Amino acid sequence: METLVLKSGRERSLVNRHPWVFSGAVKTMPKADNGQIVKVSTNNGELLGYGFFSPHSQITCRLFEFTSDEVPLNQAYWADKIKKAHALRTNVLPANTNIYRLIHAEGDFLPGVIIDVYHNVAVVQLLIKGTELISAALFEAITNVGIQHIYVKTKQNTQRIEEVGMESGWVGEPCSMPVKAEENGITFLVDVEKGQKTGFFIDQRENRSILGEYSKGKKVLNTFSYSGGFSLYAIKQGAILVHSVDSSKDAIDMCNANVEANFKQAPHQSYVADVFEFMQQTKEDYDIMVLDPPAFAKIARSVPNATRGYKNLNLIAFKKIKPGGLIFTFSCSQHIDRDLFRKIVFGAAADAKRNVRILKQLTQPEDHPINIFHPEGEYLKGLLLQVE
Repeated sequence: METLVLKSGRERSLVNRHPWVFSGAVKTMPKADNGQIVKVSTNNGELLGYGFFSPHSQITCRLFEFTSDEVPLNQAYWADKIKKAHALRTNVLPANTNIYRLIHAEGDFLPGVIIDVYHNVAVVQLLIKGTELISAALFEAITNVGIQHIYVKTKQNTQRIEEVGMESGWVGEPCSMPVKAEENGITFLVDVEKGQKTGFFIDQRENRSILGEYSKGKKVLNTFSYSGGFSLYAIKQGAILVHSVDSSKDAIDMCNANVEANFKQAPHQSYVADVFEFMQQTKEDYDIMVLDPPAFAKIARSVPNATRGYKNLNLIAFKKIKPGGLIFTFSCSQHIDRDLFRKIVFGAAADAKRNVRILKQLTQPEDHPINIFHPEGEYLKGLLLQVE
């Protein structure tokens, strides 16, 4: 196995277990192909761990094992990572829930892998070449924890940038779409083949439950609603009116199907519309608004434009919300950290000239764990606000 050698004085981040090695920290590149597993050592030859080599990336190596000892990287090694992650989910998931994230990349000490589970279907995203090269071991490990179907979902930019060659498709026996799965006893129909991300936004499970607690007797607007996650919780807990708005007709069709799958009658109306235009034009006096947009800043250079987008969205909500109303506002952009997001929302509140209180800080649930040495894994930021 080839070895990547760090420059003198550049090993501190790895001693502190941050899993990324940037190109500027490398003294000697290994004679290895993209995706191969390499040893990582100090300039003095001390072994620090093992990682996936990415010679064309700014992140030259992603470590999955920190150790000073030789480790056999066999099928049992990868199976143990999946088994431990599955055990954690078994302990933390609420009752009547079979929708969850099984592997959260660095949060489960397996960079380059996302695995989401919908009942008996695992959707696998292989984000770097290295995880594609161990995919057979991962698929076997997934099957061993009792999951029947595996669907690989590959993004085009992953294929282009990271040179991942695997196409989206079923591994072994396919499953008919949509998958019928449960979250806190609510049925969701999930299309893992055509849906956004892996088919659903699992990371909002706890925040949907919080919304439900406030929804009885209230009028609720769910923007960027996708398949209606927040809407269904509001209906279940007694909202008297729920509006779901998304620019995608396919998303709204799935939202309507989810409402019909759970309720014979519901005070629900959906709209295929631009969220910004809908909010500016609506005359409804909503008690609760949910602002859960897609990532406005997918890359670092998009942050200035994303900042303006988040501010404009929140400013419209502050101007429109009923006095005493609640706003659930979120950012899933990794490049917008918690402090910046709060400053953006502060700026919108100041421009709206209304008194605003923070009632709760919102984040991702336990099945999206954050490696304490890798704060970048905390990507979902949210605030529950009360507006006078």
